[in-house]
Amino acid sequence: MQPSPTHRASFSIGSEADARRVVDVLTEVFFDGDAAVAAFERPDGPWDVTLHFAEAPDQAWLRELVATSAGNAIAATLLFDTVEAKDWVKASLEDLVPVPAGRFVVHGSHDRDRVAPNKLAIEIEAALAFGTGHHGTTRGCLLLLDHVLKSSRPRNLLDLGTGTGVLGIAAAKALHRAVLASDIDPPSVRVAAENAVMNEVGNQVRVIRATGFAAPDFGKAGPFDLVLANILANPLRQLAGPMARHLAPGGRVILSGLLTHQAPAVIAAYRARGLVPLKHLRIEGWSSLLLRKVD
Repeated sequence: MQPSPTHRASFSIGSEADARRVVDVLTEVFFDGDAAVAAFERPDGPWDVTLHFAEAPDQAWLRELVATSAGNAIAATLLFDTVEAKDWVKASLEDLVPVPAGRFVVHGSHDRDRVAPNKLAIEIEAALAFGTGHHGTTRGCLLLLDHVLKSSRPRNLLDLGTGTGVLGIAAAKALHRAVLASDIDPPSVRVAAENAVMNEVGNQVRVIRATGFAAPDFGKAGPFDLVLANILANPLRQLAGPMARHLAPGGRVILSGLLTHQAPAVIAAYRARGLVPLKHLRIEGWSSLLLRKVD
């Protein structure tokens, strides 16, 4: 018997931040199994957001929902079609090959057996592209973390804006030490905690919900020797003061989520708080920074 086709709705949106916001809204609306929502960055910059349905969706209602979350202009571009049920999931996973970043390799469960035994494997399911390692910001952070670990073993660690938890998991696996991870988004807190358990560091990575540094946990766990913060340029600039206060003397911070042209303003904000840049990676138009707090 021939499988039924899968119904698909898709649109493009300009930035990762916009895609993240819209995907969060759409994911909250649909119950588990009603729709699968995925977002992937295109080579030319914009992000494609795709929803797959087992049953044909109400097109007018879905267009209205997209208009509410992304605006009328985006909703007007919403396309509907059908695809063979063969497995859009499998097809999309095949495109997301394991991503090496120094000693780390980020992979999905479908590639578990393809990771070399001398690498630190971090398994993150690829339902969404955010934080899977395929984005230049995540890979930049992992490369800088690998660089730091070649010459030091930080003791107090923080993954600020953890997302899928990939950076906190990487630090915990490499150092076998406790990591505090935080995110403003409740679903991200849940996913990061689940990923930590799946990667067998659930007893080392503690995930909390917090906005910036506004939680007593930061004061209790700090000051930090190393902070990983893969967020966005504007929040990173605003966090420069609190970041400096929560860093130990000589502590380092890895910043990412900023376009290359935004890096000078972020560096200036942190330099004004006593942090000096040590390394600047540029990957796919994105910058990742390593800075050190002057003793």
